Amino acid sequence: MLLRSIFLLFFLLLASAANATGILVWGDSLSAGYGIKASESWPALLQSRLEKLGLDATVVNASISGETSAGGRSRLPAALARHKPAVVVIALGANDGLRGLPLKMMGDNLTAMIDASREAGAKVVLVGMRLPPNYGPAYTTKFQNTFDEVAAASKVPLVPFLLEGIATEPALFQADGIHPVAEAQFNLLDNVWPALKPLLRK
Repeated sequence: MLLRSIFLLFFLLLASAANATGILVWGDSLSAGYGIKASESWPALLQSRLEKLGLDATVVNASISGETSAGGRSRLPAALARHKPAVVVIALGANDGLRGLPLKMMGDNLTAMIDASREAGAKVVLVGMRLPPNYGPAYTTKFQNTFDEVAAASKVPLVPFLLEGIATEPALFQADGIHPVAEAQFNLLDNVWPALKPLLRK
């Protein structure tokens, strides 16, 4: 009888794990929580929101400060194999733009990460970014359009701009003028949420 109970508990745990949703946040310093506590970053706030809503999902924040789309592309296969996420939030590209890297290469890297995630059985949300105007209108426009084009071609939900609503508010950024303060992380989460929520299950 005891053995039967143990087996029943084992299978219930397996079923629970199968029904859980793993969310892999694959970004740079804007998602890694640079300059603030890890518990204050928007992916950590996402975990809290999911728990409050009763959604069975675990967030893994594998974002790395300074990461480019090329670096993310090279690291992603190992992360997919390790975490086996049901959803991947790709929030890379900002450092490509800040470094003036070729946008064709960035687009190819984003597409490759979307394809790899799908091949691993995950759904994908792509998070867009914009550049300050001092990079010139031609480059900044093409940079922004790259996210639109990749999302449209790959047919994945797009967050148009991670920093929407705070980009023009200096008080919501740290002294470097690049990374949002802890109080602004809720804004970032609210920007991602509309694209992410439909991919989650109760």
